Amino acid sequence: MTAQPAAKTAPRGPYRKGIQRRQEIVVAASRVFAKYGYHGGSLRQIAGEVGISAATLVSHFEHKEGLLVAVLEHWKKEAAEIKAGTEGLDYFLRLPNLMEYHVSNRGLIELFLTMSAEATYPEHPAWSFIQDHRTHTLETFSGHLIAARDAGQALPMTGDAIQDEIRGLIALMDGLELQWLLDPRLDLVAVFTRLLQLLINRWTGLTPDEVETLTAKNKPEKKQGDQRWNM
Repeated sequence: MTAQPAAKTAPRGPYRKGIQRRQEIVVAASRVFAKYGYHGGSLRQIAGEVGISAATLVSHFEHKEGLLVAVLEHWKKEAAEIKAGTEGLDYFLRLPNLMEYHVSNRGLIELFLTMSAEATYPEHPAWSFIQDHRTHTLETFSGHLIAARDAGQALPMTGDAIQDEIRGLIALMDGLELQWLLDPRLDLVAVFTRLLQLLINRWTGLTPDEVETLTAKNKPEKKQGDQRWNM
C-alpha cells in the first residue's frame, strides 16, 4: 500500500494573518489611490484605513513602488471581471464598460499611466508588471480578434493586420484616458464608444446602426452594491 500524499492545507497562524493583512492593505491602498490619485494618496492614509502604523505597512512591502504594483495587480483582476465570459467580437463590445469602471476609479488610471511612463527601464520596480501587462493585453486582444475572424464575425485579416489593429486600439484607450485625466470634461465613455464602433465597423463591415445595437446588447447591468464600479 503506497502512502497517500499529504493533503494541502490553508496557511495557518501568523503566516495566514500576514497574507490577510497584506490583502487588506492592498484593498485599502486601492481605495486611497482611486480617490486621491498617485501623488495624493499617502502611506499614512493607507495605514489609517487599515488601522496600523505606517511602519507596519512598509514591513509588508519592500518599498512604496512594491505596494503600487500590488494595487495595479488588484486593479487588473477587478477590471478583468468586467469582460469575463466574453470572447471574439463580444469581448470588444464590452470594452466601454471597462471605461465606465475607469471613470469611477480615476486615481487607478492615473497610477497605471504614471507607472507606465516611469517604468521604461528594467531596474524600475514596476518594470516587470508593466511589460507583462502590455504583452498580455496585446496577446489577449489579438486572440479575440483572431477568434472573431475565424468565426466569421470579422472580415479576413492577416496576423500582421490584426496586430496593427490591436496596437491602435490599445493606443486609443491609453491616449483617451490621458486626455480625460488632463480634461475631466471629456466624456471618456461616449467618445471611446463612438471610436470603438468605427473600428468594429471596419473590422466587420456592419453598419454603424448594427454595431450600436450589438454594443447595447453587450452592456451588463450594474448590480446593486457592485464594488467593481466604485472602489
